[in-house]
Amino acid sequence: MTPLSRRSVLVLGASSLAAATATCGAPLPALAAAPANFVPGLVYAVGQKFDKSFNEGAFTGAERFKTATGLSYLEYMPNNPAQFDQGVAALVRRGATDIVTIGFYYATALAKLAPRHPDLRFTIVDSVAEGPNIRSITFKEQEGSFLVGVLAALASKTGTVGFVGALDIPLLRKFIAGFTQGARHARGDVTVLVNFVGTTADAFNDPTTGAEVARSQFQRGADVVFAGAGVSNFGVFAAAKDGGRLAIGVDSNQNYLYPGAILTSMLKRVDLAVDAAFQAGQRGTWTPGPRVLGLADGAVDYAVDENNRALLTPAMLNAVEEARRAIIAGRIPVSDGA
Repeated sequence: MTPLSRRSVLVLGASSLAAATATCGAPLPALAAAPANFVPGLVYAVGQKFDKSFNEGAFTGAERFKTATGLSYLEYMPNNPAQFDQGVAALVRRGATDIVTIGFYYATALAKLAPRHPDLRFTIVDSVAEGPNIRSITFKEQEGSFLVGVLAALASKTGTVGFVGALDIPLLRKFIAGFTQGARHARGDVTVLVNFVGTTADAFNDPTTGAEVARSQFQRGADVVFAGAGVSNFGVFAAAKDGGRLAIGVDSNQNYLYPGAILTSMLKRVDLAVDAAFQAGQRGTWTPGPRVLGLADGAVDYAVDENNRALLTPAMLNAVEEARRAIIAGRIPVSDGA
C-alpha cells in the first residue's frame, strides 16, 4: 500500500469509512443478512490493475479485507466497458454474493443488470445507479482538489497552473471546479489552464498524449499541473520531470513515482470504500442507496511524505490546513462544477 498523508494515517481506517457509509444520508432498509457462503467479487475499471492509482486503490482495499478476514475475493479485469455484463456473469458463476464495481461508466449497465440478480449486493464506486440491491459510493473530489489547488497556486512561480484530465465528463469537472477554486482562494490572480487527453475512455490509458498535453501547458506558462487522467498521468509526470516543472498526482499517493517532481497527490480513498463494502456484506450490515464522502469523512485528502515534504513550505501547509478546517466547518463552500 502506498504511503498516506500524515493526517490520513491518524484519522482514516476501514472501520471509520464503514461507519460513514452506514450513516451518510437517510436510513435505508437492509437486505437479508449475508449468507454463510459469502463470496466478495471485484470488477475493476478498464485499464491496468496495478495503475498506481484508481484500480490499485481498489485492489489494496480488497487485499486489506482478505488479510483481516482470511476470506478470498474474486476479480475481473475488463478490456473495455462493454465487457461489464460478461464480467459480472463470470463472477456470479463462481459464486459471488457481493460485487463491487469500479468506474463511472458502469452505472447504466449496472442499473439494467442488477434486477436480474435480486439476491446479490452490488456496490458501484464513482457513480450512482439506482436499485434496491445497489449501493452507490461517490466522493467530494472537489474538496480534495481544492486543497491541492491551494498548494499548486502557492508553489507556482509563474502564476499559471494547469489541469490535465482524461476527457470532459462530469466526474472530472468536479476535480476542475475544486482545483480552480482552491488555486484562486490562495492566489486571486492565478491563471488555470484546462485540457483533456481525449474524448473516450481510452484517454485514461494514453501516457504519450498525456505528456503532449502537459508539455503544451508548460509552453503556455504553467509550472504546476494537476493530472487527473489515470494511466495517462505517467506521461504528465514524465513531462514535468523532464521540463523541470511540478505535477500533482491523483486517487492514490503517487509522490514516489517521481520524487521531487510531484508536489503532492489528491487522495481518493477507493481502498477504504471497497474494504467497507466487503465488510458490510460479510457482517450483514450492507444497505443500498447513495453515499457521498468527503473531507469530513476522511475520504479525500492530500499526501505528504518523504518524497515531497521538501517541496511544501510551512506557510503552504498552514494555508492548506486552514482551508481544510474551513471546508469541514462549512465556512468555505466548494462547488462541484455542476
